[in-house]
Amino acid sequence: MDVDLRKLRYFVAVADRLHFGRAAEALHIAQPVLSRQIRALEEELKAQLFVRSRRATELTPAGEQLLADAVPLLAAAEALRRRVGRAARGARTFTVGFMPGLIVTPAVRELRERHSELTVEVVRTTWDDQTAAIHDGRVDIGYVRLPIDQRGLKVEPLTSEPRVAALPAGHRLAGKEAITIADLADEHLLQDPDAVPEWRDIATELRRPGRRRPAPVFHAVEEKLEHVAGGHGVAVLPLSVATFYTRPDVAYVQVTDLPPNQVCLAWDSTRRSPLFAEFAAIAAAF
Repeated sequence: MDVDLRKLRYFVAVADRLHFGRAAEALHIAQPVLSRQIRALEEELKAQLFVRSRRATELTPAGEQLLADAVPLLAAAEALRRRVGRAARGARTFTVGFMPGLIVTPAVRELRERHSELTVEVVRTTWDDQTAAIHDGRVDIGYVRLPIDQRGLKVEPLTSEPRVAALPAGHRLAGKEAITIADLADEHLLQDPDAVPEWRDIATELRRPGRRRPAPVFHAVEEKLEHVAGGHGVAVLPLSVATFYTRPDVAYVQVTDLPPNQVCLAWDSTRRSPLFAEFAAIAAAF
């Protein structure tokens, strides 16, 4: 049986939203069409993927398994499309992704000098897509910040750096040379608590049911710092990010008892081009 990638995309849209109507809107198709495609996929797989009631749509165990397998499969298909398209245009490119605060220019310049026939490009990534960009082919290799899901990736350590607290300029801790994570126990963290487990384990607001305010979804460091400057909470950032994004209404203070942030290179483990090892060696030298 051949799996229809279009049906898989429809399935993932529903699984992400657990709502057929919203998924149909996002896909720009009619809801009855979406429902028919999902039923056809269930018939092909001989498995029920969703349980639907008047109140909710939920994934079945088979649906959960399909979601886990479909996401990397669709990313791989998209990566294939991108690479074949570039090859068809006669373009030999190598794209480097990088997270905010990281300077990749010296390594990129060195690779360009070694391979004058190669077009080396750079793409800025975020916490949300630093690995997705590798899987779907937007970048060939990426400077990533741990923790990440390392499945399907080759990961090479590069460096580590301290982490700092980003605070409103008028905050009681602003101006201190250093603090500990316990000093932030009563603060509201503008991040997923799992990103800073040391804070999560002592946070006052997490000990009181219903008191945790939902963290906004940020797509850029600049957005997060706007919320910090506005007094909505604090954030924990790598030192290089703080150095790069200086502003008068935000103060940075080192948090001495947090483990350092690990910076690594990552690429698709199935790809065999010698360029990956060569670039990794170049990056490690800078």
